[in-house]
Amino acid sequence: MKVLCVLYDDPSNGVMPKPRDLPVLEQYPDGQTLPTPSAVDFEPGELLGCVSGELGLRKFLEDNGHELVVTSDKDGEGCTADKELVDADIVISQPFWPYYLTREKMESAPNLKMAITAGIGSDHVDLQAAIDNNVEVMEVTYCNSRSVAEHIVMMVLALVRDYHTQHKIVNDGGWNIADAVSKSYDLEGMNVGTVAAGRIGLDALKKLKAFDVKLHYFDKHRLPAEVEEEVGLTYHDSVESLVQTCEVVTINCPLHPETEGMFNKELIDQMKPGSYIVNTARGKICNRQDIVDALESGQLAGYAGDVWFPQPAPNDHVWRTMPNHGMTPHTSGTSLTAQARYAAGVREILEKLFAGEKQRDEYTIVSNGGLAGVGKHSYTEGSATSGSEEAAEYKSV
Repeated sequence: MKVLCVLYDDPSNGVMPKPRDLPVLEQYPDGQTLPTPSAVDFEPGELLGCVSGELGLRKFLEDNGHELVVTSDKDGEGCTADKELVDADIVISQPFWPYYLTREKMESAPNLKMAITAGIGSDHVDLQAAIDNNVEVMEVTYCNSRSVAEHIVMMVLALVRDYHTQHKIVNDGGWNIADAVSKSYDLEGMNVGTVAAGRIGLDALKKLKAFDVKLHYFDKHRLPAEVEEEVGLTYHDSVESLVQTCEVVTINCPLHPETEGMFNKELIDQMKPGSYIVNTARGKICNRQDIVDALESGQLAGYAGDVWFPQPAPNDHVWRTMPNHGMTPHTSGTSLTAQARYAAGVREILEKLFAGEKQRDEYTIVSNGGLAGVGKHSYTEGSATSGSEEAAEYKSV
């Protein structure tokens, strides 16, 4: 089989970091086991998500008679990924450097059997087209959920304490304390809520509980009463109720047609004036210009997003320069720790495919012409890939 792997570029200085010993985890908090491939051809802690890292797959694939093509050139007419996709059997991409597998691209690849997300979140794949063309869609569920939850805690504290302003003052050679603290507050006592309380959202709230905040959540699947009691959660039956109550809102739902553009002017105007949004889910869940307008008016005191649309974001994307932001380039789920897990998970998926074995339900998004496994729980039919061609406007600097 031909495997096309679309990964982000190597380090700009050309130097791959030396791996360090990583903590050994046996299982995730809910009991799900970590990826269990027969073996791996990498050392945990290596930079695996870039082109040279190859997710540690080359030896395994070539030793078993398969072809591996790796590229970072994924956007714009005539890009390498599009050319190689035409006769590919499998395509692997990452949420951090997504290869937007639109219907048109999918239908250009008659051999395509499977699209694998090396990470979590398969919205860069047109799920409806995958259903219609009987292409299986897999992702490595839970591999980087806890990594993202840590990033959420970092972003919440950075926004509420206004860390970015204080750090800039130091870098600029200043020492004006009044300027440094004029928008800095304690998180303690605030109402913090998550839109979706799955693995990431719930873990983030558990981590934030130590700051003596009041915890809230909205999810279309309500948590068991014992979980609500144990963590100290208040359930809301609508997003509107949640945002009207909380000073800090973290978005952790998947992107699909029902959630696209959810945080628009109408919803943001219902938030408490001076609230904060942390979005590590998907950029397209928020209306781009409405976020900017709310920051400029003061309706939002801060917005920290690890996700954009499209990715990479065009150089002139307004979120790069909007006031009071704490944006990062979708790094929350691709720490070196997380990379070891999602690379191992991709290999597990490939091993099962080649052996004709059933895939884990936890990893399955689309199978047998329909949403399946965790996909049936988390996604809706349709596509959220429209507009992704804008990613071609990014030019590396």
